[in-house]
Amino acid sequence: ISRRRGCSSEGLSLSPVLFRVAMTTDAAHPPYPTTPETLTPGWLADVLRRHHEDVPEIRGFDTAQIGTGQVGRCIRYTIDYSSEPPPAVPRAVVGKFASDNTESREAGKAGGCYILEVGFYRDLQATVGIRTPRCYFAAIGDGTDPEVDHALILEDMAPAAQGDQISGCTVDQAAAALEEAARLHAPRWSDSSLQLISWLRGAGAEPPDVAGIYELILPAFEQRYDGRLDDETLGIARDLAPALAGLIAEADGPRTIVHGDYRIDNMLFGDGRSAPAVSVVDWQTVSLGIGASDAAYFVGAGLTIELRREHETRLIREYHASLVAGGVTGYDWESCWRDYRRGTVSGLVMAVVASMMVGATDRGDEMFMTMARRHAAHAIDLDAREFFPS
Repeated sequence: ISRRRGCSSEGLSLSPVLFRVAMTTDAAHPPYPTTPETLTPGWLADVLRRHHEDVPEIRGFDTAQIGTGQVGRCIRYTIDYSSEPPPAVPRAVVGKFASDNTESREAGKAGGCYILEVGFYRDLQATVGIRTPRCYFAAIGDGTDPEVDHALILEDMAPAAQGDQISGCTVDQAAAALEEAARLHAPRWSDSSLQLISWLRGAGAEPPDVAGIYELILPAFEQRYDGRLDDETLGIARDLAPALAGLIAEADGPRTIVHGDYRIDNMLFGDGRSAPAVSVVDWQTVSLGIGASDAAYFVGAGLTIELRREHETRLIREYHASLVAGGVTGYDWESCWRDYRRGTVSGLVMAVVASMMVGATDRGDEMFMTMARRHAAHAIDLDAREFFPS
């Protein structure tokens, strides 16, 4: 699996404080913009000149919001150069900043989302093979709130289009996404050096109490969506609450870099010519974990229940074969399938917790309900209760 060039890694910091300092100490740049409105043509030209030769003066740009991110704002900057730039110089870039919704900003801060995403682009992107947008700039630590105020300047992947979690994806798109998952997981499989990354959840950074949060939030989740969920979904959601802490504690298997929110809303799909077939964005939940959990999370909600039941065994066999082709050894099919089955509950946890920690929107509610139903059916079909501690 080839490595792609992203933002340069300047070494792994050994504490959260050092990490923030490393993110912002850059003599080549003035303080960076922490909102879309404060990004200037001169600053952007300076950033691009670090990656491309002969970047002309930028006279201005047109802006347009991309998507309806729950904890972040994505803005496309279509650039107006003073003269025709060389072919390699981007005509547009995407800027990513913290949400301007107070509730969503606080949720992002509580989850360490902004630190994690900047950290991925700075320290990990260049070491894995998954297709992601090229990163031109990544920083966090300046501004009023050092765990929130950040900036990412990323490659514009247009004409690739964002996936739709509600309608789901095709089987071919699922196969392509799982191939990319293997390109994420295989290069750092059982890599002990990941334990030295202080900001990475599951390594140096203390993981959140997911089980405690889930158990606390579940009653409010049931109340908000009363009448919109079937008895089977609610039944396994309730059964999971007392079992989740033990399920997490007992999880074993090789660790690697996992996305943590590997679903089609966080993917851009192209034709493979004018844009990559799949590129993966939104690295706000990256962690050290079990790779098959990403695969289970994706398949559980990415496909309709009917398509998933028909195709998932073949798809996961192909994912496992891609891991082996990428250099993974000592991980047989039975182990992969076991880890995949255990991972079916992760999407249900995300649907419950995330839905209650971000600002409510009509589309967001519909998305979380779709996820909850599909993930619950997935866990039931694959008998995930077998792994619940008694």
